[in-house]
Amino acid sequence: MYILKKFSMIFTTILLIAILAACGQSTTPTASPPTSSTMEKPATTENKTITYKAANGEVKVPSHPQRVVVIAASYYGYLYALGIKPIATIDYVFQSSMLKETLNGVTNLSDSPDIEEILALNPDLIVIWDNDKNLEKYQEIAPTVAIKYGQYTYKELLQELGKMTGTEDKAKEVAAAWEAKINEVKPKVHAAVGDKTVSILQPYAKGIYAMGDTYGRGGEIIYQALGLKATPMLQKEAIDSGAGFTSLSLENLPDFAGDYIFTSPWGGDDDKDGSTVYNSSLWKDLPAVKSNHVYRIDPIAYYFNDPISMNAQLDYIVKSLTQS
Repeated sequence: MYILKKFSMIFTTILLIAILAACGQSTTPTASPPTSSTMEKPATTENKTITYKAANGEVKVPSHPQRVVVIAASYYGYLYALGIKPIATIDYVFQSSMLKETLNGVTNLSDSPDIEEILALNPDLIVIWDNDKNLEKYQEIAPTVAIKYGQYTYKELLQELGKMTGTEDKAKEVAAAWEAKINEVKPKVHAAVGDKTVSILQPYAKGIYAMGDTYGRGGEIIYQALGLKATPMLQKEAIDSGAGFTSLSLENLPDFAGDYIFTSPWGGDDDKDGSTVYNSSLWKDLPAVKSNHVYRIDPIAYYFNDPISMNAQLDYIVKSLTQS
């Protein structure tokens, strides 16, 4: 009896251990394979960044930014040409007849952008001038790139903005299309103009601005792309000096006025229509005026030197010089 009782206790103990072991296995959760919804998603261009060296230092810019706010008006058309349509820009861009077709759905920030309004737009990139007093405020909202006007030629700037936004291939494509167009029209222009000189003149209240080859108003097209000649004095003061423009008094006008003149009032002061210069005897006695070789340009649309604006400007410049 004692042996049977002891055997029974041993058997019961073994059975109990087996039951506990089985229970332990059944209550331990097994790891199931991750589903597609729980797996880590591969990186996309949406979360990649490009470190760009700007005037305000190195800035991490989203590759192919989607919500760009452009405060520095000159660069709006460059970004648009690269396939990046800004979501907001200042009023000066809206005043350009050559950019108006690109502005559908773009927010007009006026000429004094409101910080709170920009914050509400949730931008992923802000582009400004290097001397913008609101730089620090913009940097608190989104990556902010400051660019100095005139730091790059128009060709260099296109490639720089392509690098900045991950659109290098598009920048090369735009540049190639421009060169093809120039190569097509340049022989026609030179056949019509020959060695004659061309000037871009903008009267203002106290004198006249003579524009060079780096300050918009068609200068990049006339002197750089088409390779037309300036008068010796204009070449020296506005182009060779590197200034991009020069200011002259009315009595010095004959030294700067070419055989062909593109002109508009500057519009930045009280002399809105340039009448002080245009009604003067010196102006009326210029050979270009007497030969009807004076062509009016839009002072705002010709301020811009981006690919969109320059394509339209080129058409007008070529037509003016070859059909005069």
